[in-house]
Amino acid sequence: MVKSRTVAFLLLCCALGSCKEEALPKPSAFLRLEYPEATHDFFQDKERFSFFYNAQAIAVEKRNPDWIDLKYPSMKATLVLTYSPVKNNLRALLQDAEKMTFKHAIKADDIQAIPYENNVNKVYGKMYEVSGNTATQIQFHATDSIANFITGALYFYARPNYDSLYPSIAYLRKDIMHLMETLVWEKH
Repeated sequence: MVKSRTVAFLLLCCALGSCKEEALPKPSAFLRLEYPEATHDFFQDKERFSFFYNAQAIAVEKRNPDWIDLKYPSMKATLVLTYSPVKNNLRALLQDAEKMTFKHAIKADDIQAIPYENNVNKVYGKMYEVSGNTATQIQFHATDSIANFITGALYFYARPNYDSLYPSIAYLRKDIMHLMETLVWEKH
């Protein structure tokens, strides 16, 4: 009888002692980045091309008329666009665009190429997503294969940390694809 009381007493002590909430360290929280649904503005270079871009961006034409920056101030990002006329140099333009992308292969974890083709507007190109802590996470080129060629590179004005930048990269990937989908050449 004494043993059963002792066992019962020990079980009761264990049960009461185990009900105490144990303090556990909480994991670090990460900033959740959410962006509004994109609305679009129209950009037109009357002699060469036009496209729609996210209204959150500010289109800045540089001193050189072949360079346009789409600045995203809230994300500290810029999409740098460069126009080049095609003058029997399409192969060299394509090689330069790919060389610029693959310069980041040293620091990149992966480079995914996404081909793009729009036969109606005669826009053909590729978008490259560069994952890893690189200077630029998305690059693209688009051409009509006859007279026009555009390259674009996305830069963030922050230390490259792919995991932290990923929500912004995913948001801007959609914008860049929309730009390519709405790109129209003024002359072929």
